[in-house]
Amino acid sequence: MEVMQLADLDLNKTYSYADYLKWTFEERLELIKGKIFEIIPAPASKHQMISMVLSGELYIFFKGKNCKAYAAPFDVRLPRKRDDGDKEIFTVVQPDVCVICDLSKLDKRGCIGAPDIVVEILSPGNNQTELRNKYEVYEESGVLEYWIISPQDKTFLKYTLVNGIYQASRPLVVGDTITTVILPGFELKLETVFAGV
Repeated sequence: MEVMQLADLDLNKTYSYADYLKWTFEERLELIKGKIFEIIPAPASKHQMISMVLSGELYIFFKGKNCKAYAAPFDVRLPRKRDDGDKEIFTVVQPDVCVICDLSKLDKRGCIGAPDIVVEILSPGNNQTELRNKYEVYEESGVLEYWIISPQDKTFLKYTLVNGIYQASRPLVVGDTITTVILPGFELKLETVFAGV
């Protein structure tokens, strides 16, 4: 049955991606382990500027390569098993930016399975969700790198999956350069990321 208002949902209930597909209201939500998390209203200009810069740099870098970058809103479904159907998927997130190099994970509804890189840009009010809940589901689902960008502090933190467990990098600050073994040759100075912020 189609759900037209967020108020019609029981926030204590566990929902699946099949349920999510029936919701027609305008509010943006994510499901994390079946629980609803509202996405805060339109991000601030700093957040959007960082997302655009990062997406643009990745777009340019990916010309002629197999990887692709997507910016929110873009559904990433994280099933527990590769062949889970919509009713068995309980985590659907919309990372600020994600990088997918296995293009077989893409379909008309977004990505099914772990992206190679997920980027979350912190906004006031969403830090707890980003740092606790999403950290857990990204680690469990096998996202190879989880990048957290803080516009307020002008910092960058990268978690790299090693033997199924995230290892944190040292925090990067203006003057440092983002690199990743997933994208050999990709370099992005933090001055560029935070320009205009």
